[in-house]
Amino acid sequence: MRERGDGFHGRRDGPERGIEGRSKSGVGVKTEQLQAVGVRGVVGIARAVALLKAGGTVAFPTETVYGLGANALDPAAVAKIFVAKERPGWDPLIVHVDGREMLERVAVVPTGLQGRQVGQLIDAFWPGPLTLLLPRTADVPDTVTAGRPLVGVRMPANPIARQLIREAGLPVAAPSANRFGGPSPTTAAHVLADLDGRIDAVLDGGPANLGVESTVLDLEAMAIYRPGAVTAAMISSMLGVEVRVVAAKVEAEAAGGPEALPSPGMGMRHYAPRARLVLVEGQSEMLEEIGKLSGAEVGVMLPDDWDRGTAGAVFRWGPWGDAETLARLLYFGLRLLDERGVKVIVCPVPEMDGLGEALRDRLEKAARK
Repeated sequence: MRERGDGFHGRRDGPERGIEGRSKSGVGVKTEQLQAVGVRGVVGIARAVALLKAGGTVAFPTETVYGLGANALDPAAVAKIFVAKERPGWDPLIVHVDGREMLERVAVVPTGLQGRQVGQLIDAFWPGPLTLLLPRTADVPDTVTAGRPLVGVRMPANPIARQLIREAGLPVAAPSANRFGGPSPTTAAHVLADLDGRIDAVLDGGPANLGVESTVLDLEAMAIYRPGAVTAAMISSMLGVEVRVVAAKVEAEAAGGPEALPSPGMGMRHYAPRARLVLVEGQSEMLEEIGKLSGAEVGVMLPDDWDRGTAGAVFRWGPWGDAETLARLLYFGLRLLDERGVKVIVCPVPEMDGLGEALRDRLEKAARK
């Protein structure tokens, strides 16, 4: 893998405030708060476009979570993402595109059967929360893929994200817009709580609709490395082939450590609140665990109509069995309980299939020691 070296130095190629005069580290800048909707939306999006074109970093809404975007073809711009998030260089980024032409600037679409499968998946799930791992083009910097031969690419469904990418005319590398390892942000306020003074701007487009990150599919291996709203069953039904979900811990051990992992968010403690997260199976175990911790400051991710027990702080999570609501509010609730200052968060683990698999994945990683 190429050393990042010069990639961490800021560019000075424009008079835009927030770019000119920044520190070389990309930290200690004035973070502009831009609106993406209403009367100020046109100005806000135009400003965000200008910042991206100038090599800056802009957090923006997608249907999954807020992403921290930079020009995916500019190594110096991409490097600022790693500095702002304190993200290790071995963790690859996902590139967001708008349209087939932009896809082909960053990825080599296979021919033959795999090419037809890519077409089927794009027709069925793009724009949307599906990331495809495809061979990278020579234009993609090593910093984006962590030196790996495949690049993760998706076309977001959020219209603000699409407009931003389209008007910038650039593929945008964008992991979640938070400090590395913590809960992903689903509002602009979450972004500012983590990255104010570390990025150029946040484009506020309201809360994210889904609340969990995209599915990551390795087409050649027919393996999902990160479950999401597009499930293995949905992909299998579309392509007529078996699709497996790879356990992150097993994959990490087999690959020889996180440096060899093929996808973001695998094989490590991730999505974790500051409080210790304790996972339980069902209401009875939840109440038992809360009782054991009665002397501590305890918060609970509490499904509707469940007894809170002696928990000092509660986040009403939503109807148990409603995976869409639970997913949309997962990170919101973990962050809110952290803000309440609890030391332990007790959380039941959803049992449903589909999006429930993504919820279990995020919670198991968040609770990992």
